[in-house]
Amino acid sequence: MSDDKQIPDGGTEETFISHLIELRNRIIRAGTAVIVVFLSLVYWAPDIFRLLSRPLMQSLPAGGKMIVTDITGSFFVPMKVTMMVAFVVALPVVLYQAWAFVAPGLYQHEKKLVMPLVVSSYTLFLLGMAFAYFLVFPTVFHFMAHYNAPLGAEMNTDIDNYLSFVLTMFLCFGVTFEVPVVVVVLARMGVVSIEKLKQIRPYVVVGAFVLAAVVTPPDVLSQLMLAIPLIILYELGLIAARLFVKQGRPEGEGSEGNGQATP
Repeated sequence: MSDDKQIPDGGTEETFISHLIELRNRIIRAGTAVIVVFLSLVYWAPDIFRLLSRPLMQSLPAGGKMIVTDITGSFFVPMKVTMMVAFVVALPVVLYQAWAFVAPGLYQHEKKLVMPLVVSSYTLFLLGMAFAYFLVFPTVFHFMAHYNAPLGAEMNTDIDNYLSFVLTMFLCFGVTFEVPVVVVVLARMGVVSIEKLKQIRPYVVVGAFVLAAVVTPPDVLSQLMLAIPLIILYELGLIAARLFVKQGRPEGEGSEGNGQATP
């Protein structure tokens, strides 16, 4: 009896260890991809930071400049920016490693669902960052820089504070542009029906403006530039959910039904 009990325990432990080893290997490969891209870009770190700071520098009045208040800021801030760029560039590899780790435990229809969602999520996140860089930053910086003129104040921004602000905005707009994916996933998994998503539309509109008021600068224009795209993206998510759920439901239900009927 004791030998019979030890066999499944040993098999379970061996399986668990093998999963840990595979997870470690996946993490190492993902981290290696980020490091390789970072090392390839580190020589151009000052140029990358200048590119990131261009929207602010173009909005400053004559004589405006960025300052360094930390002794090591002029070195570490460009390194942080380069690491951020390296992570974004290597993100497809990171996502693929995550996908390869969880794929063996998914149904066939779930595998077909995950890959389009991963690709669309990455694309939408990049679009959100691009929207912030090319449209939101110039508008906000122009407003804030010229708002200081009547006060007689000069706008000399610390590069570390600027990096924190930019990263926050990138994250906010990148996540905001993920709304269509979230809506499709919720509808496809049956967590919320499409009709329910339509009914809560007024709450989404109010929530969009509340969120924009919290995460953006206090000017009305920048808040509108976050709230309005959020509402539009929610509507696009509803349209995509109607198309995607109708196309995917028969195959998904059949696969799940077969999985439940087999036992």
